Amino acid sequence: MAPFAPRLDIRQFYDHFDAPVTAFDCGEKCAPHNPNGKPFCCDICHAVPVAYRQEWDYLQGRTDLWHEWRGDECAGDPSDPAELREQTPEHMLLLACLGPAHCQRAYRASSCRQFPFLPYITADDRFLGLVYEWDFEPLCWVISHLESVTEAYRREFVATYDVILAQWPDEYESYAAASEEMRAHFAAQRRRIPLLHRRGGFYLLSPRSERLERVPPQRLPRFGPYHTED
Repeated sequence: MAPFAPRLDIRQFYDHFDAPVTAFDCGEKCAPHNPNGKPFCCDICHAVPVAYRQEWDYLQGRTDLWHEWRGDECAGDPSDPAELREQTPEHMLLLACLGPAHCQRAYRASSCRQFPFLPYITADDRFLGLVYEWDFEPLCWVISHLESVTEAYRREFVATYDVILAQWPDEYESYAAASEEMRAHFAAQRRRIPLLHRRGGFYLLSPRSERLERVPPQRLPRFGPYHTED
């Protein structure tokens, strides 16, 4: 039996989750640190986008921006296409695009709109706010400058995933598992998890007790080449 997936109005989904992460093009901040000059989030050699299969049905009839990811787009890429496909949930599809120079913002996939964040689900099943994809700490400028995330983006993210998580048990379980994995990762490193709370403010969350401490954004960690930026 195919897993349950609610029928989404993709155009409405996109229209309600359209705010940029920052008030400026944050890709200009990280692109100089990528040898090929692309923002890391728009470089499929670093981040392969995924989309709901419903999105792909919507996109392929309206734009030539996307094609199904083949696994051979990046020369010398050591990743295993079969393994990545196996890790991709059945209701999602790996995609590749024409690149940032040809971006059509109205047709950005959900993973583009979400990046670098994911909804954080507590051990007692509460959607608490936004956390980031920790694998991208040394690459993504926004992760080192969470104070630059606009309130409009935070509001739209929370409103979007309030609906998705309530309607779609498989998506909820997927993010709950990712949150559990994040707690284990940060606990092993003896670090607290930076979190943008759904009601506003910046917090550090204990991965063991999930106790929250509200902090000024200047206390949040920075990484990679952004560590010493003003």
